[in-house]
This record gives sequence, C-alpha cells and structure tokens, in this order.
Amino acid sequence: MSMITATAWVPRGYAAAFPTKYDVDEHELARISKLAKLKLDDANDELVHAQHNNEEGSKTDDDSDAEDGNGVQVSQSKGDADDDLREYDLDHYDSEELDEDGEAVSMFGNAKSLAYHESNAEDPYITIPEGDEDDEEREELQILATDNMVVAAKVEDEVAHLEVYVYEDEADNLYVHHDIMLPAIPLCLEWLNIPVGKTSTGDTVDQSSRANFVAVGTFDPDIEIWDLDTVDCMYPNAILGQGSEDNRVDSEDAKKKKKRKKSKKPNDDYHVDAILTIAANRNHRTLLASGSADKTIKLWDLSTLKCAKSYSYHTDKVCSLMWHPKETTVLLSGSYDRTVVAADMRAPDATAPRWGVESDVETVRWDPHDPHYFYVTTEDGVVHYHDTRVVPSSLEMTTPVWKLQAHDESVSSFDVNPIIPGFLVTGSTDKEVKLWNVQPSGPSMVISRNLGVGKVFSTTFGPDAEVGFRLAVAGSKGAVQVWDTSTNAAVRKAFATRVAPADGEIKERIVGMDEDSSDSEDEGGVEPGGESSHGGNGWESMEED
Repeated sequence: MSMITATAWVPRGYAAAFPTKYDVDEHELARISKLAKLKLDDANDELVHAQHNNEEGSKTDDDSDAEDGNGVQVSQSKGDADDDLREYDLDHYDSEELDEDGEAVSMFGNAKSLAYHESNAEDPYITIPEGDEDDEEREELQILATDNMVVAAKVEDEVAHLEVYVYEDEADNLYVHHDIMLPAIPLCLEWLNIPVGKTSTGDTVDQSSRANFVAVGTFDPDIEIWDLDTVDCMYPNAILGQGSEDNRVDSEDAKKKKKRKKSKKPNDDYHVDAILTIAANRNHRTLLASGSADKTIKLWDLSTLKCAKSYSYHTDKVCSLMWHPKETTVLLSGSYDRTVVAADMRAPDATAPRWGVESDVETVRWDPHDPHYFYVTTEDGVVHYHDTRVVPSSLEMTTPVWKLQAHDESVSSFDVNPIIPGFLVTGSTDKEVKLWNVQPSGPSMVISRNLGVGKVFSTTFGPDAEVGFRLAVAGSKGAVQVWDTSTNAAVRKAFATRVAPADGEIKERIVGMDEDSSDSEDEGGVEPGGESSHGGNGWESMEED
C-alpha cells in the first residue's frame, strides 16, 4: 500500500540554503529522554491494563477443574503450572542489567560519558581525513533561492512519513531531499514560517524570526511540529496536545493526566481524536487552529505550546479550516454535520454566521481576491460559492451565489490560485483533476485530466508568482506530479491576459517521480497516455464547447 494524503508548498526564500544535520547534544538528549519516557510510560500503562483484564477474564478458568476426554474431572493447581516456569525466572525477564557502578545499562545509557573531540583530527580512532566527502554531501543538500520545497504526507507499506521534495522549476526536476518518520498515518499538513519549540540551549526561540517548519496532523490526537531545515530528525521540535512533555512531565498532576488519557471525552486542553485539519494564521503568527474528529476546534499559542481556547461550533467531525485573509481573527470551518461557520475567535460566545450544504463538507476556502466570498466543496461532488454578507435565517434557506456539480464523486481536494484570480482546481476520487475559470457569469471548465496519481487526495497551487501556474497533485498511488498548467493550450487560451506570450509550439510540462509499484488499491482505469485517454496521444486538451 502506498498513498499520499496531503501536500504543502514552501515559498521560495524560506528554506535554508544548507540544511543542518540533526545533532544530539546534551539538551537534545534530555528532551529526547523525556519524550521517550512518555512513550514508555504509555506502553507500560496499556500493558498493565491489558494484563489486568486478562487476569480477570482467566481467574475463573484457573481455579476451576479441567475435564479430560472421558468426562472425568481433573483438578489442576495454578501452583503446578508456576513451578514448571520457575526455572526460567520470567518475573525478571525485563529487568535492566546493571553495570559495575550499579547504573542501568541501556542503548543510549552512556551517551553523556562518551569522549568528545572538537574535530575529527583530534580523534585517534578516525584515520580518514575530512574534506571531500563533507563538501560533496553539503552540495547535495544545497537548496537554491529559485527552488521550492514540496512536503508530502505519505503512507508506504504501513510506514508513515513525510517526504520533503525539492522542485527545480527551470530544470524540470523533482526529487526527494530528505524524509521524516511519523508515529501514525498523516492526515493534514500546514507550513509554518515561525520557529516553534526549543533551541539547542533550551531557550525559547525568537518569535520574530523566520523559519521553515511544518505542522502535521495524524490519526493520533497530537499535532507534531518539525523543522524542515534539519535532516535526519528523530523527534519533533514540539508537540501540541497531551503528548507534549510540558503538559505531562513538568506538571504536578502528571499521574492524573495519565488516567485521563483513557477517556475520549472532549476537553478544553487538547484533542482526544484524530487531527483532520490545521490552519496557520499568517498575520498573528503565533496562532494555530486545528479541527478534529472529536468535533472541536482548538486555538493554539505557539509561543507557549498550550491550547488557548476550545470551540464547539459543530456537532460532527471538523474537517476543514481557513483564516480570513483580511479579518485576521475570523476563522472559516466546515464539518461533516453539513454546515459551514465563519466565527470571530475573539467572541466565542457570540452567535456565528452559519450556512448549510446538501452533504458532508470536504473543503472550505476563502476567495483571496475578494474576501467577501468563500468556497465550499462537498462529498456529493458539488462546489458552492457564498457571499458572507448574505446570512440565511435558517440552514434550509441557504442560497449560494452559484453552485457547480464539478464531479460525480466526492470533491476530495480543492484549491484557489493565490496569484491568478478566478483560477480554481478540483480533484476527486473519480481520479480526475479539473481546472476552472470563474467569470462574472459563473464558472466554466477549462480542462479535465487524469494525471495518473489514482484517487486524487491533494491539489495545491504554487505560492510564488514565478510558479503561480504550477500545480502539485497527489493521491492513492503514492506519487506526486507537478503540472505546469501554463503550458496547456486550453489554460493559455482561458487566461491569455495572464500568461506570458511564447513563440512557436509549447510542449506541456508535467514533472514527477516514478510511481510506486504497489498501489493502495486496485486502480483499474487507464493511465494518461493509454488507449482510452482523451485525444490521440492521451495529453491533448479537453476544452469545453
């Protein structure tokens, strides 16, 4: 099985030219020890709980008489069974070994006592001189100012990780720069331009500085925040939720919190179910909103890594969030309860405007070119366009400016081009990617294309003017494709005033990597360029008449 559930672009100029290698110093070792202890404590709690349930279930069986094949009752003592196992000393099977100083021996137990040399030249055990290999590795990791990063949340053979790609637009090249292992299947991503967590000296980071981080939501109820400029990371820079070491180690009531972890009841401090959506506030950079399957919206303060406020605007899973581009405290939210809410986070008790749709919400997006309007996509394949100044008196009275049946199946991905007004993309579980041109008279389809990524789970436009027409597409086949839509004849015709003129014939550009051999399902279907593809060569435009 291999699939990509979400992608996120990194704007040019934010990625470090030379990403650093992960360095486990004394402060980082202490932080890792805390996080590892949390995981170990959780595992021990679950083991004790399972053993307790098993003992209660088998207590009656241990004390009862067994019956042989002839129906004769045979009395069996539990002590007899224990005698047979006593020689193996299973009670101390997991006990830690002690060294000559009486301290427990572990894999990293003596890390602090290892000899440290300022340079490899001083280490008597290193005989290979530094230089050429380090320079070559540094050059391989280099990211140019004209490169874009693309982060993909991927599941491959039941292993969850982030793949960090580098997209070289001028060279038509896309390659994996490095990857980051995750503890659970990722569901959503949000790029952050603010440093989060602790520095190598243990001090709080400077919140006014720029950074290149990503927030990841998974099936676990915690949000992990990773530094994209650090290669070979072992643990995230910060965790938002009950899994944070600040919430569970430094607190006086840590034991009470461990007991509360068994409860799935929503609360004001952290999520208790999967994280389905994350939205960073670009104006108030220390604010991060998250929506969960626990039906709540949490507002996080990235300077303290604590939940500042919890909101319950919906009665079902919250699947999509987006901050207003102008009214910076207004958050748009969509839910499986078939409603959309635009609420001011400063007034949690106020009645927020609410709109209804015909089926479960998939995505909500503000129109960046006219923030009075927003888009909603649904499970039934419909795109709605609403005016925030027209608030219905009841959900049944909701009337959109226009409504579009974009696909026959769910609109599983949607994006609005931030550079080119009126340029939309929809992706569906029907494996089609469709580009739309929105005019005052309404939307019209520009082209429909099967890009060979399987069921489409993510479609995102490039964030910079130089890559405004680039579209990253990913789905159930575990492959990422970057499509330069400006090289398509139909797109050039529809957006002629916004595309640079070109002489001669333009060859369409789609940059990607080799697809994984194993798909997440039997994809069937004909791939682009196959016998049933549109047009003679499978890549011809499909303009609407």
